[in-house]
Amino acid sequence: MTNVESEPAVAAEIFGDRIAVARSFTAALAAQGEERGLIGPLEPSRIWTRHILNSAVTAPLFSGRVADVGSGAGLPGLVLAIARPDVEWVLIEPMERRTRWLHEQKNELGLSNVEIVRSRGEEWSGSGTVDAVTARAVSALRTLLPFTAPLVKDGGELILLKGANAHNEIEAAAKQIRAHRLSNVRVEMIGENLLDEPARVIRASVRA
Repeated sequence: MTNVESEPAVAAEIFGDRIAVARSFTAALAAQGEERGLIGPLEPSRIWTRHILNSAVTAPLFSGRVADVGSGAGLPGLVLAIARPDVEWVLIEPMERRTRWLHEQKNELGLSNVEIVRSRGEEWSGSGTVDAVTARAVSALRTLLPFTAPLVKDGGELILLKGANAHNEIEAAAKQIRAHRLSNVRVEMIGENLLDEPARVIRASVRA
C-alpha cells in the first residue's frame, strides 16, 4: 500500500473533540479506499491535506439539513458529519458499492446525524427540502446546477467544493445560474489561516 500521510498538527484544531472519529475514518479510507474503488492509488499519501482537511475546513459554513450529492467515499459528506454532529446530513450516492461503504462507516463511527440515500441527485424524492447542498469533485458547475439547485429550499444555499478553475466555471454556467434563480454567486477561499492549500468553494443563494 502507498505510504499514508501522517496527520498534520492542524487536524486536531480543525476537528476539536471530534478528532478521534476523524482519525478512525481517515485510517479506514486510507486502508480500504483504493481496493474498494473509492480513491486512487496516490491518494493515501495525501489523504489528510487533499481530502480530509480540505473537506473539514468548510464545516462552519453549514447548518440545518444538508445534502451531499455524489458522496462517493464520503468526501465531503462523512467528513462534515464527523466535524458537525449538530447538522443533519443526507448523503446521496447512486453506486451500490459506495453506498455500502457509507453505511459501514456511518455504523462504525456512530454517526446518528447521517442519512444515506442510493439515488442520483435529480431523482431524489427530497427535492426542495434541504437548507444547503454540497458536492465535491462531481462535475462542472453548469452540469451540476440542474441536479443540485432544485434540492434546496427557497432561501437556502449551494456550497460546492471546487478546484482552481472555479471562476471560469461560474462564467461558463451563466445560463444555468439564471435558469435556477441563483444570486450572490461567488468563490470563497476557506481555511487560509489553517491550510497551505485552503478549500475553494462556490457559494450561491437559491430562490424558488
